Amino acid sequence: MSAAERGERVVFGAFDDGRLISTVTLALAQEPNQPHRADIAKMMTHPAYRGRGAATAVLRAAEAEALRANRWLLVLDTAEDEGAAGMYEKLGYQLTGLIPDFALKPHGGLTGTLIYWKRLE
Repeated sequence: MSAAERGERVVFGAFDDGRLISTVTLALAQEPNQPHRADIAKMMTHPAYRGRGAATAVLRAAEAEALRANRWLLVLDTAEDEGAAGMYEKLGYQLTGLIPDFALKPHGGLTGTLIYWKRLE
């Protein structure tokens, strides 16, 4: 049984004429001392659709689902280089810090990751 089938993950997608253009995963499964939080993971938007609202829509859907699941603290990370930091900040996510050289870039080299959080209302 998959994490989605167990209710531990929910994947959201935005489509344009049947084509998947943006996706995000809400990871609900946490440690026993963290039943109030969830992770936002694997936010991806097709480059041709960036800045057009698809990512915001799937992220808002994930936030709404988090609240339905009694998760009111969200945590995420994004690449320092070419990540979505600006979008997250516009949507109320707070920057906690930077971990340098955290991940490999798709075309070589390392990039840092920025850690964000948001308390949902």
